[in-house]
Amino acid sequence: MENELANIKKWIILYPIYMNSKKTVAEGRRISLSNACENPTCVEIGDCCSFLKLPFAIEIDKAYPRDFMQRGRVRVLLKRVDGTLCNSSISSRKQLMLRVAEMVPKHHGRTKKQETVSTSTAGPSSKSGKGGKKRR
Repeated sequence: MENELANIKKWIILYPIYMNSKKTVAEGRRISLSNACENPTCVEIGDCCSFLKLPFAIEIDKAYPRDFMQRGRVRVLLKRVDGTLCNSSISSRKQLMLRVAEMVPKHHGRTKKQETVSTSTAGPSSKSGKGGKKRR
């Protein structure tokens, strides 16, 4: 296992833009719009890979070639050196992208943000206090 993890250069690469529903195919999205998620991050993709029990490495300093402002990528090991799958339910890069895009909206970081936003906006509303009369 030590030897497999050392050769990280042969692992597949996932850029967050591959699964971003805000991007077009020409901009780099690799899965259908109906399956894509909104603005995934490298950390979320890494958490999904760890949940799927796949070895991964986040490379924050790398940029997507078509858009150098998109920073970060994730390297994932799908097959071991002997050719066996790390996770028997995921056999290709496309299957991995579909599973990760399905899991990212349910990520604990996203659900926490939504809960705090919904509780903070639920407070009583007040009017601005400006009168209805016009002065000339």
